[in-house]
Amino acid sequence: MAASELSAKGKFGFNKKKGELAMVLSVSSVALLLAAVAYACIKRMRRLHKMGRGSKDKDHTSVHMENLDELPFFSLHKIAEATNNFNIDNKIGEGGFGPVYKGVLENGRVVAVKRLSETSQQGLDEFQNEVICIAKLQHRNLVKLLGYCIHGNERILIYEYMDHKSLDSFLFDETRSSMLDWPQRFHIIHGIARGILYLHQDSRLQIIHRDLKAGNILLDSEMNPKISDFGLARKFVGHDAIAKTKKVLGTHGYISPEYAVHGRISIKSDVFSFGVVVLEIVSGKKNRGFSHEGHSDNLLGHAWRLYKEGKSIELVSACLRDSCVMSEVLRSIHVGLLCVQHHAEDRPTMLSVVLMLISEGALPPPKQPAFFTEDSYHEVDNVSSPMEYTITLLHAR
Repeated sequence: MAASELSAKGKFGFNKKKGELAMVLSVSSVALLLAAVAYACIKRMRRLHKMGRGSKDKDHTSVHMENLDELPFFSLHKIAEATNNFNIDNKIGEGGFGPVYKGVLENGRVVAVKRLSETSQQGLDEFQNEVICIAKLQHRNLVKLLGYCIHGNERILIYEYMDHKSLDSFLFDETRSSMLDWPQRFHIIHGIARGILYLHQDSRLQIIHRDLKAGNILLDSEMNPKISDFGLARKFVGHDAIAKTKKVLGTHGYISPEYAVHGRISIKSDVFSFGVVVLEIVSGKKNRGFSHEGHSDNLLGHAWRLYKEGKSIELVSACLRDSCVMSEVLRSIHVGLLCVQHHAEDRPTMLSVVLMLISEGALPPPKQPAFFTEDSYHEVDNVSSPMEYTITLLHAR
């Protein structure tokens, strides 16, 4: 056989093998792609079947959030069973967006079920953002979100149950206030501070809570504080992020002046609210509605007046006199006053707050607090009810 024929035959054989190999690879790739698509479809169908199991209302549809596989979905049927069909006897409270019920799951776990009221203006997109936001937060001083439900007009959150309910149910109740001695209150102050620090600095999503108050601090069976109710919380970008909103939301007595008057909110707004809570923990008195026979100051103004006169110890609740540690009490009052200073830039960060609480070093002198008289609150007429809802745009300063 001629050399040219051998060369042509060899080249033809090589090309034939090359073509066969390309065909095998193409078929294999298509097969793998089809297998992957089939697996994803089967997995999704199983997941949807599992999530929707038990729901028999054909007039409504359940909505399942994408990219949230780590957070369980509960069917409305299962939640209704757990709360005895949202029985009034199971109702344990009323939050900013609706009632809260005590429930017992099939596995015996006791939970708190937050059901958004029909009058809430929170839309589906906003609700999903709230759930996604909370689901990514994990800290011992934050209430843990266990799951959610979106079914027709129903929007429900399932949280871990807190045995001792909210902090305000102890502080402002004359019959229960003595149940919290000073070591427990100082422990609660520390825990709240660590929880806020996590939100501002250490979490995957940096968060401004916007509604910190004694009623949103829950206590577990060991009196550990856990921050709750993230309905008004907002993500932010950058250490000095600041938000501007046309509608102010929150609770009178806890809102910072720059937020109440100008609609500006930042991490320092949460610091202000924390300072109010600290002074309430020490005194056992509410900031809003506080009265004193000698002046018209509110709690912040009263604490400032005593500090200037060197009489801060007089702020302490009478039920704490036997259990308080003088140095811890005075330091807590001092830190609280630093947090409620009028100008946001004068207030410390939560990292500084935590360090000041655990150290014994000298503290900077506080300046006059904002809203130190009850009349100053009445001058602010644009603070909205917590029932209202607004979308806030955040930008780094």
